[in-house]
Amino acid sequence: MKYLKFLGIGVIFGIALTKGQVVSWYRIIEMFYFDSFHMYGIIGSAVVLGIIIVQYIKSKKVKSIEGQLITFNPKNKSVARYLIGGTFFGLGWAMAGACPGPMYLLLGRGYWLILLVIFGALLGTFVYGLLRHKLPH
Repeated sequence: MKYLKFLGIGVIFGIALTKGQVVSWYRIIEMFYFDSFHMYGIIGSAVVLGIIIVQYIKSKKVKSIEGQLITFNPKNKSVARYLIGGTFFGLGWAMAGACPGPMYLLLGRGYWLILLVIFGALLGTFVYGLLRHKLPH
């Protein structure tokens, strides 16, 4: 019952993404063609807000819902992992027209073809799990 609030937050977040047109294939294609600032503005706002929230959590020593202190792992100096991962993520995003969060929103809106994309994302996650020990971390 205590996790019900997270479901509510998820629903509100899903509505915000839908109303902000983040799930729109046309908005995503505009972003990849550099035709519109819309998605870059949303992503940039999320990055700035994330930085502010992380700094707040670090400075106030915020605890999780279970009462454990929230900690962050030290930065990894490997650039290759970000280049490889970002390339695969960006290619998948460009080909599918959806990133992981909006995939489920599109499914909820009745776009059944997105099930192929979700299957591909789950398959990619499975393959990553198999190859993880061979990849740069």
